Amino acid sequence: MSPRTLVIIPAFNEEESIGKVIEDIPKELVSEVVVVNNNSTDGTAANAASAGATVIDEAQMGYGYACLRGIHYAKNKEENERPDIIVFLDGDYSDYPEDMRGLVKPIIENDVDMVIGSRTLGNSEKGALLPQQVFGNALATSLIKLLYGVKFTDLGPFRAIKFDKLLELNMRDTTYGWTVEMQVKAAKEKFKCSEVPVSYRKRIGFSKIAGTLSGSIKAGYKILWTIFKYL
Repeated sequence: MSPRTLVIIPAFNEEESIGKVIEDIPKELVSEVVVVNNNSTDGTAANAASAGATVIDEAQMGYGYACLRGIHYAKNKEENERPDIIVFLDGDYSDYPEDMRGLVKPIIENDVDMVIGSRTLGNSEKGALLPQQVFGNALATSLIKLLYGVKFTDLGPFRAIKFDKLLELNMRDTTYGWTVEMQVKAAKEKFKCSEVPVSYRKRIGFSKIAGTLSGSIKAGYKILWTIFKYL
């Protein structure tokens, strides 16, 4: 019996891209695609629903808030409908949803607990990863290896994790520290982690974090603070 996989897509004002993201998700792999509409003011919710996704709302602004809302939705399903695997995927079409096949493979075939889609190991379109993202990823992953003894190459948001393991992590971050919190906690708990290369392209629309100086500074501070918080 194939594992039940649920995809969570946090989305804020992604009306131009969200339909493309959903359409490219390998349908044979997933039981449900959940778009968490994070207080969008455009047609994100309507376009996601038209593309076949379940749309739920999270009014509190923040990437982590949206992800937590998606987890809450999955957790409150009937026991026989709960997912075995959760995939997190951004709604800006920067990732290639079809790479999901490789992302979940180590979980299904090798009993890995968590898989990070590494843009560093994969092929990134020129200019897709901004200099501050490249630097921030290198610094953060070096610190994680130094402090927690686990080697990652990326903090990429495209990732898959066993649902029961995700619940064990008791995720708390509501904003910029979400991805690194998951990796740091997984390292502390000695989860079996791996990475697979994923492709990456320039996003549709404007980045709310990396696209502004203030967003980059806030994200960088929160990521570093989170790495040291769980020592």
